[in-house]
Amino acid sequence: MEVANSKISLEPKTICKRCVLPESRSDIWLDDEGVCNICREFEKNKEPEQQKTTFLESDFVKILNQNKGNGKYHCLVMCSGGKDSTASLYYMKKRYKVNPLAFTFDHGFETEDALENVRNAVEILGVDYLFFKSDFMKEMFAEIVKTGSKAILCHPCSIWYMGLTYEIAARFDIPIIIAGWTKGQTTQQPVMSRCGCNIHQTEFASMSKETRAFLDGYMKKNLKYHDFPRSMEEVLSRAKKRHKAMVLSPHWFLPTDAHAYVEILKKELNWKFPRLSYPALSTNCYLNFLSVYNSMKNFGYTHYHVEMSKMIRESLLSREEALELLAINFDRGVLDLVAQKLGCTFSASGTLEPK
Repeated sequence: MEVANSKISLEPKTICKRCVLPESRSDIWLDDEGVCNICREFEKNKEPEQQKTTFLESDFVKILNQNKGNGKYHCLVMCSGGKDSTASLYYMKKRYKVNPLAFTFDHGFETEDALENVRNAVEILGVDYLFFKSDFMKEMFAEIVKTGSKAILCHPCSIWYMGLTYEIAARFDIPIIIAGWTKGQTTQQPVMSRCGCNIHQTEFASMSKETRAFLDGYMKKNLKYHDFPRSMEEVLSRAKKRHKAMVLSPHWFLPTDAHAYVEILKKELNWKFPRLSYPALSTNCYLNFLSVYNSMKNFGYTHYHVEMSKMIRESLLSREEALELLAINFDRGVLDLVAQKLGCTFSASGTLEPK
């Protein structure tokens, strides 16, 4: 995607001295020492070291062997082309010797770099691959942008793709869904039984309220989405009634850090970092840039700030590393090109306006 350089200005916020969350409305505030209420609550409820739950690789292997079934495919691996999901596919095929079906969805905003990474991986690993492209969500995305809603674009997208993933698992009678989610993207659990990014957390209170309000209002007037789930919890509830499939991520159980497996992926699968993505050293779609911009403008932070702050508290990431990864690395040209695909323009003043 060719873009014109034009810097974006997002007002810097006063952030917590321990994590990377800023002061934001009534959800997040800093005390006299500059520490946020989320970090203080973590300190208060932190379990003694000896009581902390640690999942081991042996736990993952046990769950895998007990539930993989005897069908053609032992698991369905969600592959975005990013380092974490590609590593998950690599582990399932090479480390755990199971037969995976790789699955990629494209809502019309995936990057060619990401898709090339997936194609290289499935070709080299020799696994079956299902590519699903649909513009089903485009109308909803456009409505969020055109109306100036504060709903988070990534939230209904994640609801859609998880529902779709469960449908694919049911269609091929696959009992296990493998994700590339890291420890910063889930709560302490060996199997996904609820939304990994818990919308009931204080950090997500305002975001989830805006997204839910949008969905409630929009779905009443647009029959196309009349049956669209309102939350990830609703997706899980529906899935349990249709097909028994669990969601696991090997990254919850393995101690290996991203730097180590990225080198393996580069060497063995010809994997490459995308030329442009946010946060830095990640792989996300083009729509993500617009979602990040709106989140920063409306709330002062994104769900990536929440994830990385959690990892900082768990000593899985340093604050300095998080700040470097979260620095805005894209420009106005990217936003304008994405907005145009949704029937809008990104004005010089930084507002999204219908064409």
